[in-house]
Amino acid sequence: MNVHEYQAKALMKDIGLNVLGGQVAKTVDEAVEGAKKLGGNIWVVKAQIHAGGRGKAGGVKLAKSLDEVKLHAEDILGKTLVTHQTGPEGKKVHTLLIEEGCDIAHEYYAGVVLDRSTGKVTMMASSEGGVEIEKVAEETPEKIIKVAVDPAAGFTPYVGRKLAYGIGLKDKEEVKEASKFFKGLYDLYLAKDCSIAEINPLVKTKSGDFIALDAKLNFDDNALFRQKEVAAMMDPTEESEKELEANEYGLSYIALDGNIGCLVNGAGLAMGTMDIIKLHGGEPANFLDVGGGATKEAVQKAFSIILSDDNVKAILVNIFGGIMKCDIIAEGVVAAAKELGIQVPLVVRLEGTNVALGKKILNESDLEIVAADDLGDAAKKVVEAAKGEA
Repeated sequence: MNVHEYQAKALMKDIGLNVLGGQVAKTVDEAVEGAKKLGGNIWVVKAQIHAGGRGKAGGVKLAKSLDEVKLHAEDILGKTLVTHQTGPEGKKVHTLLIEEGCDIAHEYYAGVVLDRSTGKVTMMASSEGGVEIEKVAEETPEKIIKVAVDPAAGFTPYVGRKLAYGIGLKDKEEVKEASKFFKGLYDLYLAKDCSIAEINPLVKTKSGDFIALDAKLNFDDNALFRQKEVAAMMDPTEESEKELEANEYGLSYIALDGNIGCLVNGAGLAMGTMDIIKLHGGEPANFLDVGGGATKEAVQKAFSIILSDDNVKAILVNIFGGIMKCDIIAEGVVAAAKELGIQVPLVVRLEGTNVALGKKILNESDLEIVAADDLGDAAKKVVEAAKGEA
């Protein structure tokens, strides 16, 4: 799950990290009033979308008067921003953050991620802030300092000092302040079950203060049950309607660009199914994991979501029965096919718990279902079926 910059900064402020004063606005009038409340004579008008690269796309503008705040707000609100992270379709701006200006002496980068190769939370920092960190990693990787945090020891003073010295800080007070900032970001990452915590740029002001000028927090969906405050921050306008609908039924759904719908149980099997479809020359239209405890109704909803994509020319149901029994899937397939009047070819591969009963239900349904012996056979058949429908 993602949140907006202003929400991430609120969480950072709560944990003691320095952020600039800001006001959230959803209308032009609110933007102007927000600038008035902040005071001063310089503000930054920022589009709030779940994507980086907003500045290059015209979503971050400096204002030196209230008239300019109004002008920029009128320009950005309702605009569709296309960045390297949104894809060509872009994202529409519904919310603005009006923020104070500050005197920047230097821009840095700070981030926290889980390094799956080491199984440790890894702190990262760079003297090259304010630019795409991916570009820095590709062109000058030596400028990114990485320190793995031992889970037994936690964040020690050594970690903070190594990061601070690594980005070129020398003054003892600056090293101390930067280390405190790094520790705060690490503590936030753990406390809120983040998958990514980034500040780009982390700025040092001319007075020597460190401030999060931008902020990005992503959260582990699986931990949202214990992060009620974070879950409440979800912005429905930033989420796919289909994905929200799927979540209500306990389904994991992600739309893709292909024409073969996939209904699978288990995330690993779903990814393997998509891979083998591509191996046989097809393109998956979605990732859809019905999970281990799906009901007949959830399976019906899964079909409904898949079929709402006009690009789908065939559907592959690939179930390995364990916790999820094959007969439950079969009942859902039959009910969905009859209720929705499925008009595209349907290939089904069942294996595992109650597989014989599941196949019996399908065979006695009088539906035109193509049975598959194994996953390779299923992939071949669904790719051919999709080509026939194209």
